[in-house]
Amino acid sequence: MSPKKPRRQHVLEVVAREQVTPHVVRVRFGGADVRAMAAERPDATDSYLKLLFPDPALGLVPPYDLDELPREHQPVRRTYTIRTWHADGTISVDFVTHGDQGIAAPWAMRAQPGDLVAANGPGSGYRPSGTASWYLLVGDDSALPAISAALEALPTDARGQVVVEVDAAADELLPQTPAGVAVQWLHRDGATPGEGSLLPDALRALDWPTDGVEVFAHGERESMKSLRDILFREQALPRESVSLSGYWAFGRTEDRFQAEKREPIGQIG
Repeated sequence: MSPKKPRRQHVLEVVAREQVTPHVVRVRFGGADVRAMAAERPDATDSYLKLLFPDPALGLVPPYDLDELPREHQPVRRTYTIRTWHADGTISVDFVTHGDQGIAAPWAMRAQPGDLVAANGPGSGYRPSGTASWYLLVGDDSALPAISAALEALPTDARGQVVVEVDAAADELLPQTPAGVAVQWLHRDGATPGEGSLLPDALRALDWPTDGVEVFAHGERESMKSLRDILFREQALPRESVSLSGYWAFGRTEDRFQAEKREPIGQIG
């Protein structure tokens, strides 16, 4: 068996940082690697990158020679959706923050122009078909970038519904929607993501069309599991018309979350 080909590293340079809501920091990245990546961007609205964060104490400068680093010094990877591919060859990435918790979000909160970060990707999997009779876009804070990009890609005459769970009204962040697409915000008000029934309750209360439905539902893993019966049993939607996935899992690091995708606990549908 031939050795596994190493994933290509792109070096992203911070151009600007903006606090767009109390819990979202938007970082704009540029540089030669970003321009090259943008020239070959996927035809998708959920393009994502795997950002690499080594221990700052090591003083490493990207790109990293991962083969030369011992296991304990390998960077951790964190997955983030590209919010916007800008016409000038830069990209914007939104980071949901909760104080100093985590690795990527605190880095983003302190990022300054000229800072560098390495990334693998981009990967992707979804783009609105443009032909559905009714679109349903569902998620939490982590899905807002992909939902926003999907809304911007919808036909102007699109019809549908957006249902998003965030902590509070100050965290509401979406672009203008087509006139035929309604938006419903659900507020956790400090509750733990994934433990309540806000999203399933909201979906069960919708006035569902009889056919032509296309769904994008992404967010906290247990919350997404709670939507399976609604989408596939109660509404009997065909699998090919539904993009359903967990972006993260409460109480799990991303490393554990990714490993659990191969275990029963990580299976969504």
